[in-house]
Amino acid sequence: MNARVLDGEISRLDDVRAYDGVRTRRVLAFIIDYCIVALLTIPFAILVFFLGILTLGLGWMLFSILVPAVAILYIWNTLGSADQATTGMKMMGIRLDRLDGTRIDGLTAVVHSVLFWAGNVILTPLVLLVSLFADRKRTLHDLLLGTVVSRSDR
Repeated sequence: MNARVLDGEISRLDDVRAYDGVRTRRVLAFIIDYCIVALLTIPFAILVFFLGILTLGLGWMLFSILVPAVAILYIWNTLGSADQATTGMKMMGIRLDRLDGTRIDGLTAVVHSVLFWAGNVILTPLVLLVSLFADRKRTLHDLLLGTVVSRSDR
């Protein structure tokens, strides 16, 4: 076990076992989460459709921001919750932690997700290659925010 002892207590985030298989679990959690976001988008799309009819077409402009808005609400309410994990992350047994030990709030969760997407748009898959070389298998947006994804069962 490779862990630091602080005041007689071993930090969970300093234990190397907390990062076994995290990269694969993150990818699978991402797929699960965006299937959930796609399913959650359907009832909102129906609502926007009827809103567009009532507003003589003006409401249909909401379709342009529908998926990002649903995804942000989903991230805010799941990753920003007390569990610090989305539904996909819970299924994969991982969670997002801050390195300073404080809890992830909704705003940090949304910024984490937006940085992930912005990094993918600008750097394509290079943003994920950082995890091959960084400590604790952290990605670029994890490094920028001082967060880490670890196993919740260890």
